[in-house]
Order: sequence, then C-alpha cells, then structure tokens
Amino acid sequence: MPNQRLLMRQIREVLRHKYALGLSEREIGRALGISKSGVGDAIRRARSCELTWPLPDDLTDHALERRLFPSVEAAAPDRRPKPDCLLIYKELRRRDMTLALLWEEYKARAPDGLGYSRYCDHYRDWLRRQKPTMRQAHVAGDKMFVDYAGRTVDVVNSLTGEVRTAQVFVAVLGASSYTYAEAGWSQSLPEWIGAHVRAFAFMSGSVRLVVPDNLKSGIIKACFFEPEVQQTYSNMLEHYQAAAVPARPYKPRDKAKAEVGVQVVQRYILARLRNQTFFTLEQLNAAIWSLLEDLNNRVMRHLGFSRRQLFEEVERPALRALPVIPYVYAEWKRCRVGIDYHVEIEKHLYSVPHTLLRQEVHARLTASTVEIFYRNKRVAAHVRTPGRGRPTTVPDHMPSNHQRFADWNVERFQRDAAAIGPATAAMVATIMAAKPHPEQGFRAAIGIINLVKRYDRNRVEAACHRGIDIGARSYTAIVSILKGNLDRAYVTPEGTVIHHENVRGSGYFH
Repeated sequence: MPNQRLLMRQIREVLRHKYALGLSEREIGRALGISKSGVGDAIRRARSCELTWPLPDDLTDHALERRLFPSVEAAAPDRRPKPDCLLIYKELRRRDMTLALLWEEYKARAPDGLGYSRYCDHYRDWLRRQKPTMRQAHVAGDKMFVDYAGRTVDVVNSLTGEVRTAQVFVAVLGASSYTYAEAGWSQSLPEWIGAHVRAFAFMSGSVRLVVPDNLKSGIIKACFFEPEVQQTYSNMLEHYQAAAVPARPYKPRDKAKAEVGVQVVQRYILARLRNQTFFTLEQLNAAIWSLLEDLNNRVMRHLGFSRRQLFEEVERPALRALPVIPYVYAEWKRCRVGIDYHVEIEKHLYSVPHTLLRQEVHARLTASTVEIFYRNKRVAAHVRTPGRGRPTTVPDHMPSNHQRFADWNVERFQRDAAAIGPATAAMVATIMAAKPHPEQGFRAAIGIINLVKRYDRNRVEAACHRGIDIGARSYTAIVSILKGNLDRAYVTPEGTVIHHENVRGSGYFH
C-alpha cells in the first residue's frame, strides 16, 4: 500500500534535517516520526527539482507542492488507444468470458495499446463511476430474479363497485435486466406458478437458476444454509430445466436485480397508471404490458443501450429452449391406500393397483387429472371428478381373486352384520349391492359393524332399522341417526327392537 503523501511542513523539516543538520534518512525518520521510505522519497523529489536547504523565501507551500508533485494534467498525456468499456461490460456477460481474453483481442486490434494491468485498471475505474447495481457481474442465461412489488393496484367491479386489490409480479434477467411484469389477484401458489410460466414464455427461454425471495408460496422453510423449496414450485422449475436458489434471509443484495427491477416497475409503470381506473384484471395487464414494452426499449443512461438490445445481443442466445408443452399447474397430496384399493381425494375415491393396499402414495392433482405415484413412479391416472359420487375404478386395478385377503369378503361382512341383527345385515347387504363392485362397499360395511364398539348393539340394530325405513344407504346416515337419537323409537324399554314388515332380512337381497 503506497505511503501517504507528506505535508509540505514535514518536507521542509526533512530538507532542513538533511542539509542543515546532516542527519541520515533513518535518523530523520526517527526524529520526525516519518518512515524511512517517506524521507527518501521527499529527498529524491527535491533533488529532481534541484531544491536544497535553505529553500527560497518566496517559495510558498502551494508552489513547493506543484514542483515536487506535478499534477496529472501537467504530465504528458497518454495517447495510447483506450479500450471501449461499454463493450467490455457487455462481453463479460457472456459465459466463460474473461478480461484476459478481451485484452488479447484489444491488443490484436491496437498493438500499441495499454498493457494488461493498465487495461484492467482502466475498466475498473470506469466501472466504479457507474451505478452500484452494475457491480454485480451476471452471466447471460444464468439467473432470473423474481419478486412481488410492494405497491398494489385497485381493480373496480363495474357492476357492484367492489374494489379488489391486484398484486404485481416482477421478473428480471440477470445479465440484461430484461424485465417482465404482470398483475394477479394474490400471491398464492397457483398465481406464483402461473406468473413464472408466463415469464418464461415472455423471455422465450429459461435460465439455469431462479432467485426468489422467501415467499411462502415458493419456499416452505427459509434457511441460511438449506432452504426448503415447495414441491410444486420445484417441479415447475424442473420442467423448465431450472432450479431455485432463494435469497438468504435478511440479505437483500442477493436479489439486488429484483429489488431494482421492482423499483423500476413501480416508478416507470405503476406511477404512470396511478390516475387510471381499471375494471378488469385483463385491462390492467394490457396497460402494464404496453408500458413494459417501452421500458425494455428505453435506453439506459448509464450504459447507452436498452434492455432489449442487451437481451437480443447477449442474453437470448444463452437461454435454454422452452419445453414443447408449457408446465400445467399441479398440487400434491399425500394419501394412504385403503383396503378397497382406493384413495380418497377431495371426498372422491380413485382406484390404484390392489398390490398397494395400505401403502402411502402421492397424488398429483391438475385441473383435469389425478395421477397417483408410488416411490416416484406413476401407478394410476384418472380424470378428475369433483365431489362425492360413484368411485372412479379401473378394472385392471382390481384383484383377480381375493385369496390374499380372504379375511375381507362379502360373506364375512354379512356374517358379522347378522350377528348384530337382521336390520344391520340387510343394511350391509343393501350397501354392497348398490356398488358396481361389492369391494367398494367394504369401508361402509366395516364402519357400520364397528359401531357396536361405541353404541349398544340394540341401538345399532334400531338405527339400521330406521335407515331402511327412510331409504338410507350409507355409513354416514346410520351415524347421524345414532347421534341424533333417532333410533330410540325403534327400541322398547326392555331393549328389544320393534320388528315390522319393512325389515325383510338379508335373505331378501339374494
């Protein structure tokens, strides 16, 4: 590190001690508290200017400083050709590009140009004079920064006058600062995923890494060392051959591009829309995208070219190709296969291969399909059916025989139900007869038979009796009868169930 320049008062004392007192450089340094090298530098500069002691009386400190330390302007100008720093800045965004390679190309064009170290100093001096956000060197096609703007936009329902708030999603490419923005109703997972898909389509390619903030829709657990990425978000990025590297908590510089991008969108787009009233989300996005086009085509003052120009020249060729089919939003749910080889998803039953009884599986849910995975392998696929209704069963999922599960069969359930009473046996037989396959009624049969663990046997028999009278055909209906004490009218004070012609017995159904 170079020594700090001595004051003119100190230099005068150095010259006096040297020429008037005859001290050595080491002795002068000790006497004045100055390093030996500083003393030597002052003496050499004085000799080069033919100055000794005593100095001329009319030599002021300012004049002495100009003689000992000539200004840069007074020195001979460096007429060697200077490198184009803007070109260097753009070229360094390309993958595997280095200053050494650019210097070699510069020297090939200008053999009398700057040396390598002076070339690097010249570029770094230029870079320090630019905006601080330029100091991060991002490689083309490497990263996309995403975040939501702090400002929201109101959308008014033209029929009711209700005001609803829209969130603004922003995505910025690292190397070119090419920007995408759109409005959505919330920051929920479906909106978050959809915004990414449309951002990739807008960029006409995908990147290697996506840097999000620690939004709950994308990051389940924000951790300095091992953040946990939400599974649906991770699957979407995998579809585009990308991965998520969340910004570290409380480290805004990790996503400086997103921070600046959000600021630019708020100032250049949202501020211009502040006096407009929007009645639909489509109107709002149309206005945003119109101004977004101007933003990307606008020349950046500190660089001299636009985001689009930098994107087309540097970033677009480095982006990864988009998949043929865009990502379709899907949710994941953990399920356990029942003894009837079905899983329950949103109150509807879907079949899986019977060999997976009691196994834990994962269901992938899209708007139109349900896919079942076991150990990351798809084992079943169904058309999604909302709500209750007849179970969705694939015949190939059913066992050819039930020898392996001999303990669970129609005869067993009828025998156990008959032990409770004829009405219970009739109810179980009716439920299984109403199903396309008797196995689909096993759950309800087991539930009704097991009610004797919570209620008196006579009450269960009476509840099934009443269920037959009112046409009930489900376990839920029998439980409701018991909870509401609606079975009491069918039981005498002695606990005997009243029998009448509506109770036909299990043999009626064969």
